[in-house]
Amino acid sequence: MPYHHQKRIYIPTNARSNQYILAEIRVTDELLSGYDDVQDAYRQLSQTVFSLADKQEIHNIQVIANDKLPVVRFHTEAYSFETAEQIRFFYNPAYHEAQNLFATAGHRARKLRLVFLATGSELRSNSATFHAKVQHFMDSLLPLLPATGLAVKIRDHQHLSYDFFTKAKGNKESYGYKLRAIDKRYQARGCQLPQEHSALNYVTVSLPLSRKLKQRILPEGTTDFTPLYQYLEDKFLSAASTKQLSRLAMVANGLTPIVRNSKFETLESTAELQMIGFDPNATEQQFSRHWQGDKLAEAAHFAIVAGPKDCDDGGYGRFMNQVEEALRSFANEIDMDKEHEDLILRFHQHISYRR
Repeated sequence: MPYHHQKRIYIPTNARSNQYILAEIRVTDELLSGYDDVQDAYRQLSQTVFSLADKQEIHNIQVIANDKLPVVRFHTEAYSFETAEQIRFFYNPAYHEAQNLFATAGHRARKLRLVFLATGSELRSNSATFHAKVQHFMDSLLPLLPATGLAVKIRDHQHLSYDFFTKAKGNKESYGYKLRAIDKRYQARGCQLPQEHSALNYVTVSLPLSRKLKQRILPEGTTDFTPLYQYLEDKFLSAASTKQLSRLAMVANGLTPIVRNSKFETLESTAELQMIGFDPNATEQQFSRHWQGDKLAEAAHFAIVAGPKDCDDGGYGRFMNQVEEALRSFANEIDMDKEHEDLILRFHQHISYRR
């Protein structure tokens, strides 16, 4: 393949795009002192947020005041549901708008989380404009709050998701992406980021553990699933190594995998969340394994993290081509049925900074 083609990745035209920006405000005694009680603070704060959002034409914003982690996915219907530790938002950016407050009676949050869900079409090409809009919103909001010097952290999350086997299912159309780094894209569009910011780019892959796969690997009636997990791990690592992909993880313990930069983030797994930390600047092999032989999960999740050498001025297209080639080999090795099974791939780009 000519080198200039290697720098583009051809992604199916039915791929889903998401962007959401998380603004975290530390809840201090000074902030709460301006209200009658904690619940009154959340109610009035959310009213201030929603009123300002209406004025600045931000159409989908959620206020989380119970320390739960937001997880955002594309869906043709708009809905959200809470677990003990998460709030999962499903929506179609082209159609869905909402304003909601999530709070738990008697709970004082450590952080107030504002979740800005991008709306409209062409999210990726408009992502810098949306980020600048959120920056302006936060600059307008902070003077309206009854406290000064509040610490704010901004996290911008973007991802493209698609079924890796979509061509085998009949959708042949694709579009070429360079997948430039967020800071490069934003700089080109006049959206300023602080010099000190953290970036992480990675791929996650979700593999349902089908009946066919389990029957082929495991003896009937077994309660030891180690052979299945070890088989998948070996095939995954072998496929990744042929493409010099060295920042890897496998999660098959029923928890939701959350990938973070270990240099800047405190990592603590919970009853629902499997935190996976990577230092993208480290040159040595990094593999994080999370499965237990006595517990059968519904799916195995894999992560492949990019390093500095995986991005040039052209973007992450070459890295994604390497990932796809590795996954193609992996899928063939485990004998997946491409016409009837799904292998959902997500390319994530994150940046975060303090403001």
